[in-house]
Amino acid sequence: MTTSQSALDPGLGGQPSAAPLPHAPAATRNPGPVWTTGILAALAWAAFGALTWQWPNQAVGFSDWAYTAELGIAALAGAASLALVALAGPRARAAQRPLAALRTAGPWLVALPVALSAWEVLTAKTAILPTPFFAPPQALIEVYADDWRRLGESALNTLKLLGLGVAYGGLAGFLVGVSIGWSRRIGYWVHPVLRVLGPLPSTALLPLAFYFFPSSYSAAVFLIALATAFPVAVLTWSGVAGVNKSYYDVARTLGASGWFLVLRVAIPAALPQVFVGLFMGLGASFSVLVTAEMMGVKSGLGWYLTWAQGWASYVNMYAALIVMALLFSGVITLLFAARDRVLSWQKGTVKW
Repeated sequence: MTTSQSALDPGLGGQPSAAPLPHAPAATRNPGPVWTTGILAALAWAAFGALTWQWPNQAVGFSDWAYTAELGIAALAGAASLALVALAGPRARAAQRPLAALRTAGPWLVALPVALSAWEVLTAKTAILPTPFFAPPQALIEVYADDWRRLGESALNTLKLLGLGVAYGGLAGFLVGVSIGWSRRIGYWVHPVLRVLGPLPSTALLPLAFYFFPSSYSAAVFLIALATAFPVAVLTWSGVAGVNKSYYDVARTLGASGWFLVLRVAIPAALPQVFVGLFMGLGASFSVLVTAEMMGVKSGLGWYLTWAQGWASYVNMYAALIVMALLFSGVITLLFAARDRVLSWQKGTVKW
């Protein structure tokens, strides 16, 4: 037995060698005495709060921008909170979790107050960007405080319309995709129609939809469903048609029926492609949704945008755009969470 073997095997009388430990992930390393990025973020928010609160605004007509002092004080309070977390994080056990969560967003916490400061200076403080086409951040706060009920109702109606259209379109596209991917006979008749009519923009069918459907709401649901169904159908068809044939052979050897092959082999194997189609369908449905609400639907964020433009209330329009962006981003996030849960059994075979 060699000396090196004895040193490596404690059971043979040697002491275990101190093997070099792998590098710890960045998230688990010692964060150090002070979170530098957090200090920079606190200073940036403090600067934004100070200039918003103390720098006089350019008067708008005979009035001043509301909620200016409140915005400045809130920014200063946020800066103080960030500074406490950055300084006390390594020593306060209770602050470890919020510090770990904020570290990932650290650069954004610095960039956001810088952008808000530039926005504030160019609008409220110097009026380089003139009203009514541009407004400072505190003007959005005024819209949310005074018109929250109408904005909330519009957001709920948009969610309802989007949910109906995506549900109908996703179900129809899924069934069509499975059918043409599994059956050559069905694919012979449906595939040419899908290739001809599918790429047409749904908004191009607005006049026909408003003529054939009894209400503008049902027409909007149809157009959103149409925009969602095409990518779901194409990618579901591609997923079903691309299933490894050996899966079917193994299932048939074990006595599987045709329905078992479709429900337990083809569809589960095609689910990653189905979710890709849903993501693409959601992107198409958002634009169709806004267009349909602007054209004929009497409620929703698209209608709110049209109403704000008609009154030249650009602040309300910007507020609605922010709500719309957050709403659509939340829907995409929920779909990601659903995909991760449904496809959790495929981890290791699917690239996440």
